[in-house]
Amino acid sequence: MARYQIVLAYDGSSFSGSQRQLPKSRTVQRELERALTRLGWQGKSVLLAGRTDTGVHASGQVAAFDLEWDHPLEELLAALNGNLPVDMAVSAAKIVRDDFHPRFDATSRRYRYRIFCKPLRDPLRERYAWRVWPPLDGETLQSAARLFLGRHDFAAFGSPPKPGSSTVRTVMKTGWQSQDDEWTFEVQADAFLYRMVRKLVHVQVAVGQGRLPAQAVADALEGQSHTIPGGLAPPNGLTLIEVTYPVVTD
Repeated sequence: MARYQIVLAYDGSSFSGSQRQLPKSRTVQRELERALTRLGWQGKSVLLAGRTDTGVHASGQVAAFDLEWDHPLEELLAALNGNLPVDMAVSAAKIVRDDFHPRFDATSRRYRYRIFCKPLRDPLRERYAWRVWPPLDGETLQSAARLFLGRHDFAAFGSPPKPGSSTVRTVMKTGWQSQDDEWTFEVQADAFLYRMVRKLVHVQVAVGQGRLPAQAVADALEGQSHTIPGGLAPPNGLTLIEVTYPVVTD
């Protein structure tokens, strides 16, 4: 018996989030456990690095499980992908220490959010990006993104995983890139509050369109306001890109 760590990608469009929920709900965890069961897995629950909402995608979700597998890792990779549905795939697998936990051992997570600016609907692009209009001011967007860098109380931008737990998080990297009419936001932090990235994006779009002053964002981060106007960016534009762990040296 060994503990395995895998990197998982999925199109979240047809999933009710990543974590197993009601018996009939289709989730990433449930589909992964079904595939593992066909390989002889007898565990009760796989471990995931983070929770993604309904409709949110991933290219770098991390999962861990214990399994009796007397074959090379390459065959485990092939067997998993052969039993997973077409909107899921495993890109890497390795053996880790017996007490490895993909969530609690993680040092950071990185998300990407895609937006495009267009006045008319574009059904093909809107599956994986949020269409906004009027267009965004790039300089204003970048200035707003820089406000999130560092250690702040993000209580106005999300909910803690457990009631009463800390809402302080450290953001290491954040910024926007543009190409033609598309904008991509990336943010990396030690951890995220529930729906925090979608709130950050929604607020920045409001700032970039001139509907919300950047000072309102700064005030919320400094604790002068526990709420900030605006809702959530749609889930379809969000992707969990990477989960990082401490470098293991021999």
